[in-house]
Order: sequence, then C-alpha cells, then structure tokens
Amino acid sequence: MIKVGIVGGTGYTGVELLRLLAVHPEVELRAITSRAEAGRPVSEVYESLRGHVDLAFSEPDPAMLAECDLVFFATPNGTAMQMAPALLDAGVKVIDLAADFRLRDPEVWERWYGIPHACPELLAEAVYGLPEIHRERIREARLVANPGCYPTAAALGLLPLVEAGVVDKTSLLADCKSGVSGAGRGANAAMLMGEVGESFKAYAVSGHRHLPEIRQTLGWAAGDEVGLTFVPHLVPMIRGIHATLYARLSGEPGNLQALFERRYAGEPFVDVMPPGSHPETRSVRGVNYCRIAVHRPQSGDVVVVLSVIDNLTKGAAGQAVHNMNLMFGLEEQTGLRQVALSP
Repeated sequence: MIKVGIVGGTGYTGVELLRLLAVHPEVELRAITSRAEAGRPVSEVYESLRGHVDLAFSEPDPAMLAECDLVFFATPNGTAMQMAPALLDAGVKVIDLAADFRLRDPEVWERWYGIPHACPELLAEAVYGLPEIHRERIREARLVANPGCYPTAAALGLLPLVEAGVVDKTSLLADCKSGVSGAGRGANAAMLMGEVGESFKAYAVSGHRHLPEIRQTLGWAAGDEVGLTFVPHLVPMIRGIHATLYARLSGEPGNLQALFERRYAGEPFVDVMPPGSHPETRSVRGVNYCRIAVHRPQSGDVVVVLSVIDNLTKGAAGQAVHNMNLMFGLEEQTGLRQVALSP
C-alpha cells in the first residue's frame, strides 16, 4: 500500500483528491492537514466522505509527512516550494497540484506569481505531469508538477496539430470557459451565486497565470516558442472547462480526424470523438477524461478543436492520481474508472 499524505485538504481540489483516494485500492491515507480545521474529522467538514475517510485534519507536521511514501500538495501557490525540499531529502515523493514547479524559468515564475521562487534548483528536476507527453519521465520522477486545468484542456486539444507541424504556431487561439469551482473555495463575493448566476464574462484578458504554462507545453511540442492568445471566461456552472481552440493551417494537413486518433491511440483518458461531435462538459463531470472533437469549418484553412474536462478531476486531482499510479508502477487507470455523472 502507498502511504499518502495530503497537505491542504479542505479546498475543492483537496476534497476531490480525497474522494478519489478514499476508494483507491492501493492507497492508505496517513495524514490530511489543515491549520484552520486541525482536530476536526474530515467527514464533519465534508459529509460526502462519511464512511470513507475516518481521519481528522491535523497541523502540517513535517515528521509525520516524512513517514509517507508520497505527499500531495493541494495548497495555494507558494506553499509546496517551502516544504518539498525537506520531504524529498527524506525520500518522500511529491506531487504539487499548485503552480510552484510548473514553470521552468524562475524569473518567469516570479513575474507571473509575484514572489521569488524558494527552491529554483528543483525546477529542472520537476517533471511536468501531463502523462500524454511525459509518461516515461513521470514513472521515474520524485517530484511532479501537476498541470493546471486550463493548460490541460488547451494543450491536449492543440498538441496533435503542433506536433505534426500542420498549423501556424505563431497565431494559436484558446477561448476557454470554466465553472466557478476553478476559483477555489475561499470566500469571494464575486463568486457568489447571486453574482455569477445568469451571467457570463471574460476575465484576465491582459494576461492569465496559465498563459506561460500553456505556451511552455506547446513550445516543447513545437521545438520552439509559440504564439498564443488565451482568454478565460467564467460561466455559471460549478465544474467543467470547455476550450474552443483555433489554429490556422500552414498547408494541407490530410485527415485531421485520423491525426488526432493516431496521436491519442492507447491514451486511457483522452477520448477523440467521432467527426462532427460537440463534446459537453457534463460528459466528463467527476471523471478523469478529456473529450476532444476536431473540426475544419467549410473545409477552410482554420481548424477548430473542442476540448472538455472536469477542472477538478482531469484538470487537478484525477490527473494527480494518474501521476501517482505511474510513479508507483500501478496500472494507469487504477482508482480512476468512474463513470461521469449524468444528468
């Protein structure tokens, strides 16, 4: 059994991680930390976990965490980089669900996140945990940077086109919509149902923190820098991301449907849908899947890719569990075979 600790178990990502790990056949939950809720049973804070998790929240004790095989950080940005070095030195593997280890350049990190990086020497070692591109490196990793939700949906949708070199990599467009759980569980008047209900808006048009992450991932695929315009939107639903992605063809690409099907053949959590499909966010609610459809409107020179994920599952906790399975040599779908909720 894998002895697991979770630092920061009270947010939406943390409880999603608990939901998945509570029924994982190879996991033993050892510690779930929260300074604010220390001493309270997990099932008292999240009634959905009654009968599944019998631990109480505790203070983040480094000695207790060092007894784990793996520690997940479901914490705000800037926390994992303070604690990860000591855990790694103790032989504990780490998966960070925040952004602390996603960007390779510490200057880029500081520019977008506003604080100096606490352990820049680990950035080169950290493996970006998108299994569809880094599966073999994840298997050998001791430190994994779990991707962001928008970057997961956008990168998976554009990767086949960029890798194949069939589109203009200087003018990619990502028009993405997210449910309100992506903003976290903290009290925020702008996220109240009375504020977001029956409304729809763009935000962070001048620059979102996930922009350099998406550019970095697509740059790896292209072998060079890419040009990307990324505009996120907030929609009045709880879970889900819908990414509508645009790319201009640089030549005749051949059969785009076949290109996507070949790229994701054998990928357990990417579903390339039949030609003409329009995937819905509800089709991935609560599961670790990305559903993708590729279109070429009017047989023109613009490709439109539709990519949907659950931001809390494939966009966060589910992908983290997938990474854990790879790191410990388990079958990739272990603990992740749920069927999406419908309706």
